[in-house]
Amino acid sequence: MSENVVHLHKPTDPPTDPAAPTVLTVVPDAPPAAPVPLWVRSGRAVKTVVTHETTKTTVRAVARHGLYTFNGGRIVARRAWDGKTGARYERMIRTAEAAGNLEAAEEWEERLQRFRAARHHRRMDLLHSPVEAAKGLAVGTGVSIGVLVALGVVMAINNHDVTDVITPLRATIDFIALLIRIVQVVWGPALMIGPFLALLALWTVGSKQQAAPQWALPANVRNGEGEPITPSIVVKALRDLGVPALRNAIKEMGDAGASMLGPIRIAGCGVEVDVTLPSGVATNEVQAKRRKLAENLTRHEHEVFITIPEAARTVRLWIADSGALDEPIGPSPLVTDETMTANYKTGRAPWGQDLRGDAAAISLYQRHLLVTGLSNQGKTAALRALALWLALDGSVQFWIADLKGIGDWAVFEGIAKVLIEGPSDDHCIQATEMVEDAVEEMNWRIEAQRRDPSIVFPPLIVLVDEAQKAFMCPAKGEDKRPYGGSKATSRYFMAVREIHNQGRAVDVLMWQGTQDPTDQNLPKLVREGAHTRASLVVGTESQAEMALGAKAVNAGAAPHLLRQGLDKGTLVVASDGIAIPAGQASITVRTHFIDDEPAAEIAARAKALRDGVATLRAVDRSEERDALADVAAVLGDAPRLRTNEVLKRLHALDPSTYGDQWTNDRLKSLLEEHGEEPKKSHGVMVVHRDHVLRALANRDAEGSASAAE
Repeated sequence: MSENVVHLHKPTDPPTDPAAPTVLTVVPDAPPAAPVPLWVRSGRAVKTVVTHETTKTTVRAVARHGLYTFNGGRIVARRAWDGKTGARYERMIRTAEAAGNLEAAEEWEERLQRFRAARHHRRMDLLHSPVEAAKGLAVGTGVSIGVLVALGVVMAINNHDVTDVITPLRATIDFIALLIRIVQVVWGPALMIGPFLALLALWTVGSKQQAAPQWALPANVRNGEGEPITPSIVVKALRDLGVPALRNAIKEMGDAGASMLGPIRIAGCGVEVDVTLPSGVATNEVQAKRRKLAENLTRHEHEVFITIPEAARTVRLWIADSGALDEPIGPSPLVTDETMTANYKTGRAPWGQDLRGDAAAISLYQRHLLVTGLSNQGKTAALRALALWLALDGSVQFWIADLKGIGDWAVFEGIAKVLIEGPSDDHCIQATEMVEDAVEEMNWRIEAQRRDPSIVFPPLIVLVDEAQKAFMCPAKGEDKRPYGGSKATSRYFMAVREIHNQGRAVDVLMWQGTQDPTDQNLPKLVREGAHTRASLVVGTESQAEMALGAKAVNAGAAPHLLRQGLDKGTLVVASDGIAIPAGQASITVRTHFIDDEPAAEIAARAKALRDGVATLRAVDRSEERDALADVAAVLGDAPRLRTNEVLKRLHALDPSTYGDQWTNDRLKSLLEEHGEEPKKSHGVMVVHRDHVLRALANRDAEGSASAAE
């Protein structure tokens, strides 16, 4: 049985029979494309011409210069009308009434009445002026003829010729005839040129006022490049802000809306102007529209700053020159001036420049410091610049913990007595112990100052960079207390709080740098304990309030509106240690950046001011204290003290060594070991200073004898 195989796929190359005749297939050419209709080609050509950039530029230029002339005429006509009528005074009255300033309205009304009275007096004078003018003309003509005839008589007498009497008169007539001929010659061309000169004058007025729509203005003006800030521009920007009460008030004011503005003052790389808002408009309504206001002023948002001065219903606008804030500022004076020194008490650190371009210097005397912001925005550089300046005061001591640990603070080797570098939990523990040691140092200073109020201590700066790691450290000590956290059980939190509470009295100051603040990594009590608070760019307004406080943010401080990555090193500072314009709660500072090599050179100058500092790389708690020497130290100049008082002072000197295990019995045993013991005085156990000094002398003598043997 045979099977028929049916192929479902057609072969692409069918078999060919060699004997089969060759078949040539002739493929005709494709038909020519249908011609594009003339109207389509014409439309495309017209579209190309109309949309070409040259055409747009030409249309803008024609429209601009035509509108300059037309609107220049309107401006001149308005000025002439204002000069002849009381329209200006009426607008001022409406402006004052819209602003709720009744005193100003009454003053302008009085000026209007005086203007109308003077105008009425001039019009009454015009009724009598024709007669007076005719009389004056007749008298003037007669006097002139008489003078000319008298001059002719003098000439006739001098020349002995009677005809010279009329010579001056004839010369005057000839001169008048010459003037008439000149006028006849010039009159025709003047009639033709005069209108062009008038149009040119109107164009000049319109071009100075830029009296044309925005789309018709040149590209550099449309893009805001170099556009000057004028009262009319500021008023228009406020009118178009989208605040109905403000828009309606400005419309009622007419062109006199500029009366809301104070003088526009040059302020560094921009201008500054105070705006008194009309009644019914709140300052926060303008603050909330910062981006729209900036765009109305043809600026970027970061180029306009809005603050609230002390005057009621007033906002202060600082408007940067276009692109000026993107230009770098100069190097730090610490780098350029190798002779610069520092003074902790009276000096001010050169930190950078404010928006006006003036030097921004800050006092660090007895002020705790907090610098915060997002990561990689210049926080460490800003902190280090202050520390490098202060290091040029040889009396200042530094304890530093760098919890980033990439060498930013390595230049302080040989300057800082403690330098901890590293990001691990062990480094956070060491940083916590360093701050706790600072608390013990502070307590000892307070106790010493209580005994001797005249004593002066060297300033101690306790600096923790990346402090958020210390707050977030999960480790716990042997007593089960956490090193990190924001509760009363947290060792780092409580140590910082104690320094904030009492440290400035004995010049123990806490400096902290932290990033991306939250309630967890920067507790409220800690951030509010800093006297100087500075913030780089942060993510939200709530973080700005954490960094600077609600008062500063409500008054216009806006680190959350800085540009991440573009505004590196730009700080918003709230502190009484830096000059802040009157009525403001903060100031924006563009800080100097000091690179590693210049920082090392400045650090070398700081080391030369010191006798040599052995920098500890960790807090060493293994060193045994000399208890007998410590007893002598806490006694001071007192001839005797009660044992309870001695124990209290020992605990303040070193709580970890002289803790609860130190009792009266242990103190007695210490003295008996060296041949002395506490005695009673009036029924109370006391320690005599002479006995302790004798015990020290005996111990030293025994040590010397042992060494000799």
